[in-house]
Amino acid sequence: MDNQHRMVATRVIVQLLLLVVLLPFLPLLISCRWDWWEAWAYAIIFILGFAISRGLAAQRHPDLIAERARFARHENDKPWDRRLVALVALGLVLIPLVAGLDARFGWSHPFGLSAKVLSLVLILAGYAWGTYALIENRFFTGVVRIQTERGHQVVSTGPYRWMRHPGYTGTLLASLATPILLDSRWSFVSVAFLTAVLVLRTALEDGVLQRELPGYSEYAKRVRYRLLPGVW
Repeated sequence: MDNQHRMVATRVIVQLLLLVVLLPFLPLLISCRWDWWEAWAYAIIFILGFAISRGLAAQRHPDLIAERARFARHENDKPWDRRLVALVALGLVLIPLVAGLDARFGWSHPFGLSAKVLSLVLILAGYAWGTYALIENRFFTGVVRIQTERGHQVVSTGPYRWMRHPGYTGTLLASLATPILLDSRWSFVSVAFLTAVLVLRTALEDGVLQRELPGYSEYAKRVRYRLLPGVW
């Protein structure tokens, strides 16, 4: 293994540790409330969702995992997307971080048990929908670019029959339900920030695909909605 490959491997390992170990446990680490069952449920769902989705994707599209491992290492990715990716990551971090601070300092009144059960269902639905998109689309990369070297083409099967960017929809659904599960009304501010960034990224990415990916404009005429059928 040469130095470049070692650097890429090290970067991927560090990213995985931050994503799969630190991020889901932020509410517990910040609040020091180790008997907080909702935070444990959040962490377990997050880790299992990540592991299951990547495992299924690896079985169906092994080259997709290699593509995603080269995150932000492409010459033809869009410069504006690098900034948006950073903002998306920030939004995803802020939700559990604010929830942990909320629990530590008691800023919010707790939600009822029925609301938390519903939030768990919505979080699971969000992860399932995002996983469905991931395993259906072998071009589901982490950056906006046309993957000509991989034979990039329009995917119109699975969840892409009803919306053009189902992966973002799954992320938003799980994110919207997380503040309820973690009893953090202040986390909705972070969710609003993440939603705004993802809507902007969806619009810009869709424009790139319509201009640069053969057949996508025709697909967009058939599948009218980007994130939410009947709305947008």
